Amino acid sequence: MTLTTSKRFTIEEYHRLAELGFFTENERVELIKGEIIQMAAKGTLHTTCCSNLLEELAGLVAGRAKLRCQDPIVLASNSEPEPDFAIVRLRDDNYLSAHPNPSDILLVIEISDSTLKYDQDVKIPLYAEGGISDYWIFNLVKNHLEAYSQPYQELQGSFGYRMKQIILPNQTFALPYFPDLSLDLSKVFSGISG
Repeated sequence: MTLTTSKRFTIEEYHRLAELGFFTENERVELIKGEIIQMAAKGTLHTTCCSNLLEELAGLVAGRAKLRCQDPIVLASNSEPEPDFAIVRLRDDNYLSAHPNPSDILLVIEISDSTLKYDQDVKIPLYAEGGISDYWIFNLVKNHLEAYSQPYQELQGSFGYRMKQIILPNQTFALPYFPDLSLDLSKVFSGISG
């Protein structure tokens, strides 16, 4: 009987592989719990939602927070996911010294159509364990926003969020940490929902 094990990478090893040119320039990968994961290709629904959301969020948080799009964040579990969006605190060094970590992150957002199950089953516990206080999934399968908050750990050791809210595409919803800023979902879902 032969046992096979897969190599798990630290964040430092992952960065070294990138420096050595192990990944091609157009290859979309992320590090999840030490495993290098190939990211799914983006379809037109995802791309349109991403463009709409970028336009809306950039205007809302300008001067108050930094909006990062498909850029790495660092989690303690040997994970460096690249969420569709992260709203992070303003920092003097503009994140030149390091990617944002949970203490910098105000909100993580994933846009999900073909990746919905992965974003719910893998990313929810990953972000909750990492201490990400607020996680949103723009669910393009059901055309609504799933807003998760209050991360916790169950007695069995698994992680999740205590609160889940469903926000419909014709509603507005306040941004975490900025109760005076509301996102109009009709503008985000414009052209992609029935």
